[in-house]
Amino acid sequence: MIKWNNGIAKITLPTPFPVGDVNVYLIKGEKLTLVDAGPKTEEAWNSLNEQLGGLQLTPEDIEQVILTHDHPDHAGLFDFFPDSLEIYGHPLNERWIHPTEGFFREIESFFKELFQRAGLPKEYLPLIANTKEMFKYSCSRSLTGHLHEGMTPPGLSDWKVIETPGHAQSQIALFREKDGVLIGGDVILAHVSPNPLLEPPVPGNEERSKSQLQHNHSMLKLLSYPIQVVYAGHGTEIFQLKELVEKRLSSQHERAMKVNGWLQDEQLTVFEICQRLFPSAYKRELFMTMSETIAQLDYLASLGEIIREGNQPVLFHSKQSN
Repeated sequence: MIKWNNGIAKITLPTPFPVGDVNVYLIKGEKLTLVDAGPKTEEAWNSLNEQLGGLQLTPEDIEQVILTHDHPDHAGLFDFFPDSLEIYGHPLNERWIHPTEGFFREIESFFKELFQRAGLPKEYLPLIANTKEMFKYSCSRSLTGHLHEGMTPPGLSDWKVIETPGHAQSQIALFREKDGVLIGGDVILAHVSPNPLLEPPVPGNEERSKSQLQHNHSMLKLLSYPIQVVYAGHGTEIFQLKELVEKRLSSQHERAMKVNGWLQDEQLTVFEICQRLFPSAYKRELFMTMSETIAQLDYLASLGEIIREGNQPVLFHSKQSN
């Protein structure tokens, strides 16, 4: 049964995604605040209403929402709320939660060029042609105001913003120092490692961000705070943060070094590596698996382990193979 715990109530909503349910959080502050909203489905909306009812609340009682990041399982349900709802988050949310036709074209062009250079066969190109399908469960709402590193959100005087990019360029977490509580979005999860998703270059940059390197940095950054518990975007709470961060970093390094071992034996395209890493999932989850594959190559390149050759498609091989 839903209940308050030190001014926080955890609400778990169903999603249509492989990750499963998503957690959103109510905070009793100067303003009644919801952190994240859930996907744009009737099932999620009905579940939210039912659980709010268990607290003798309705959606109309929520005075504002803080968005940890722009992914549809966290932001889509905004379209069910009144237009007057105040929404705060990192400014990089905006292009994803209120997309324009120009941004749809930018996404399609970015992924088409990137995946073709990665050696994606022509028969897979239709999978990236309809970029609007990515937004099926998302919303079309604008932010009321922006949140950056170190800011205190409006109506939440006990909380501070920590920027944690990697899983999404827009991702932030909320930290309450007095009792060491972090509401972390998807920066770290108890049961699975968040995917370091590819995105087009952020406004003002010509090159895409290296999401795996960012994600690793964000996890390590959390260790500089006296965090006692992480309320995560999916799954259970995390009480042994240091041990879990070390486990995630070790697992990611091991996966990357497995790729490095393959590249000592032969040159491979990104797509060929993707097929080896995810033999049963790459067709079904092309964006996810290609993001993960490119993430491992970015990591190996940052260590100086690999070099790239060729142009169409790009071939990679290990420096140790020379």
